[in-house]
Amino acid sequence: MLLALTGYQTALLVVAAVFISFALVVALVVPRSRPEFPGRRLGIFLAVCIALFAAQITAVIVLAQRGESDEPARAEATPTETTPTETTTTESTATETTTTETTEATAGTGDPTAGKEIFLSVAVPSCSGCHTLSDAGSSGSIGPNLDAASPAYDKVVDRATNGQGIMPSFKGKLTEQQIQDVAAYVSSVDGS
Repeated sequence: MLLALTGYQTALLVVAAVFISFALVVALVVPRSRPEFPGRRLGIFLAVCIALFAAQITAVIVLAQRGESDEPARAEATPTETTPTETTTTESTATETTTTETTEATAGTGDPTAGKEIFLSVAVPSCSGCHTLSDAGSSGSIGPNLDAASPAYDKVVDRATNGQGIMPSFKGKLTEQQIQDVAAYVSSVDGS
């Protein structure tokens, strides 16, 4: 898992490790050797704590936004699927004419109605807990505001399947159809 980290995830991990290490050393190690700590150096101690806290918050905000906005440089090929075809034959006895109409079923799209139910579901970590989407009545602030972002169907499928930044992958938690349904729902709402 550590080998699969992107650059911004690694930077975020490093900042967090420094902050946590500092906190553990100051809480567990220093008081044993210097019981009067921080004593007269309280101002310096507080300045270091505030600087590390600010660095961690900045890393979370800046690096998570950078990770959210980074698009893969690779060109993704859309898988080709063979779709079932309905054939309707109409025969006219007067002119002996045969008309054949072919209607192809749309593959790779989801059901927005089912997607809204999944978006609001509590059975899996709810999308509405992290994202703002006015159509769903959600006001989460952890992930991107979907009203403002208005992501395309393919982007929602990619993020829900693979995760990115602080967003986890839902592959294995949701079926491919459920992910397609959520993507159809999120990409179909206009963001107002």
